[in-house]
Amino acid sequence: MEPWVAWLLVAALLGIAELLTLTFALGILAVAALAAGLTGALGLPLAAQAAVFAVGSIAGIAVVRPIATRHIRQPPPLRSGTAALVGREAYTLTEVTRHGGRARIGGEEWTARPYDPDLVIPAGATADVLAIEGATALLYPVSAEEPP
Repeated sequence: MEPWVAWLLVAALLGIAELLTLTFALGILAVAALAAGLTGALGLPLAAQAAVFAVGSIAGIAVVRPIATRHIRQPPPLRSGTAALVGREAYTLTEVTRHGGRARIGGEEWTARPYDPDLVIPAGATADVLAIEGATALLYPVSAEEPP
């Protein structure tokens, strides 16, 4: 059997093992074996194939695996609760001043204040929710259009 065929068989076996273990290490070794097999298919000697496998394995384990592991361990950027309301659009039900007011955000009625205390947002205006402080939404006016 040609050495490059053996490299391809090793790559296939390592790939299957990676699917069963999900360690990333076996998958990187499978890619290195595939590169060594392609090197052999080009007619390079066995020493060159082994060198390609060694360099690919070391580089993959040292560089690619830590990056992949870091990305897998990051939680998804899921916003819930009041954090999910920031950035949404609000419709003011009453005049909103530094002393208070009411706004509808996503079908719920909230107490509201303008983000800039010097602003007065009239009733019926559309505003962006810039922050939530306790049970009060801090708004910044966008327009004075009626909601659809």
